[in-house]
Amino acid sequence: MMREGKLNPIEGEVFAVDKPLRWTSFDVVKRVRAKLAHRLGMKKIKVGHAGTLDPLATGVLVVCTGRATKRIDELQAHVKEYVATLQFGATTPSFDLETEIDARYEWEHITRESIERVLKEQFTGTIEQVPPSFSACKVDGHRAYKMARKGHEVELKPKQLVIDEIELLDCNLPTATLRIVCSKGTYIRALARDIGAALGSGAHLVALRRTRVGEVSVDDCYTVEELIARLQDCEMVMPEELAQQGGDKK
Repeated sequence: MMREGKLNPIEGEVFAVDKPLRWTSFDVVKRVRAKLAHRLGMKKIKVGHAGTLDPLATGVLVVCTGRATKRIDELQAHVKEYVATLQFGATTPSFDLETEIDARYEWEHITRESIERVLKEQFTGTIEQVPPSFSACKVDGHRAYKMARKGHEVELKPKQLVIDEIELLDCNLPTATLRIVCSKGTYIRALARDIGAALGSGAHLVALRRTRVGEVSVDDCYTVEELIARLQDCEMVMPEELAQQGGDKK
């Protein structure tokens, strides 16, 4: 993660950011890229993120710069932890609050005990999950969410993933809050859908926070404003210094 002292964003830095609500992951990347390009006097600098967060989710977003972008696959493969709030009794096409409710279901039969039983028996260990139609998965070269937003039918194949831990933190029906520790590629929105179905109802996600990526927790994160201020004020290895060191300006 970002260290104190002089930074070398072209050689590569890794930052941990607490992504704000309604920002896309790319919004954070653009803000960091613009600030670094301005500070370094360059038109372009490589910046990317390790693991997309939906606009309606908050929490740990790992951002890499320069040559550290080569580590993105490694970093996004780390185990992730989420705190998610589900609402039973209704579904939406996107499985969260991005779209309007499309169906309602009975939920009064659901109890704390039945939730805990289903979580243990059906959602712990290796499971299969069909990703949401409103996702970045590709179908015939096209992003699924773009097709879904145009009203096209999207058929995605199930993927195998691992739920290391799933815990009921709070139960105030028809809502329930879970802590989930899972592998790369897990869609918590799809997990909400599947838990609702397993309980003989429907469910969708009403809040999501990623609290950990690998060993990096949300407590280790900068807010976007804090990170931008740090990038503005800190000492950096500038392009001319890189040239003297035999580096390049790309």
